[in-house]
Amino acid sequence: MADDLETFAPVAEALADAARVVTLEHFRTPLAVASKGDHFDPVTVADRAAEAAMRDILARMRPDDAILGEEAAATPGTTGWTWVLDPIDGTRGFISGTPTWGVLVGLRDTDGPRLGIVDQPFTGERFYGASFGPSVAHWTRGDERRNLRVRTTTDLADATILTTFPEVGTAAEGEAFARVARHCRLTRYGMDCYGYALLAAGHVDLVIEAGLQVYDILAPMALVQAAGGIVTDWQGGPAQDGGTAIAAATPALHAAALDLLNG
Repeated sequence: MADDLETFAPVAEALADAARVVTLEHFRTPLAVASKGDHFDPVTVADRAAEAAMRDILARMRPDDAILGEEAAATPGTTGWTWVLDPIDGTRGFISGTPTWGVLVGLRDTDGPRLGIVDQPFTGERFYGASFGPSVAHWTRGDERRNLRVRTTTDLADATILTTFPEVGTAAEGEAFARVARHCRLTRYGMDCYGYALLAAGHVDLVIEAGLQVYDILAPMALVQAAGGIVTDWQGGPAQDGGTAIAAATPALHAAALDLLNG
């Protein structure tokens, strides 16, 4: 079977469907919360069970592909394709009952991200983007479906900017973000992956983050790019391996924000 969108789209949808069921079983229920580090980095049974469900599907549908997930060891593959999974991006939001966390399903080859899903199980929204030849980006909720396209904003003074944590990353990274935010019309916090979905859907203009892992950014990057946006690191280079990321609706916003980040 050829490696094309018709091959991978049903697999990606099945992964998101499985994780949606598992995460909703646990959302807004009493949960034991563990931490994966010295600083509070929460993980729950929902994170681990959702990733396990996705890995089970890949073992059946794409057993020769590699898998890189947040909660279990990486699995090597032989096809050149890697599925990048984050069962709950925004576990802090998940355990707080907020609806801005999401399930991330990404697919990459040696050239970078090719497909990304940001799924919000509680609201029933799925944001999907893929680039296999012509780009495809759409939003679905039940029987509703809309194509996705980023906004056309070119001036920072008209822009809405998002990030997840007010401190962003290191002190220097936080100050760099603040330099950009001071030039924007509106700044909002705490969105996790949902911020990238809002960018792809044309509701906001910039998402700037730091301290990312590959599973945090791969799927959102594929989604935003498929919707016409730009995603790089803070130096304008590739962002798919994590670290810093700036996602922008237009080249003009991207260039202006990069100048300030490196100001």
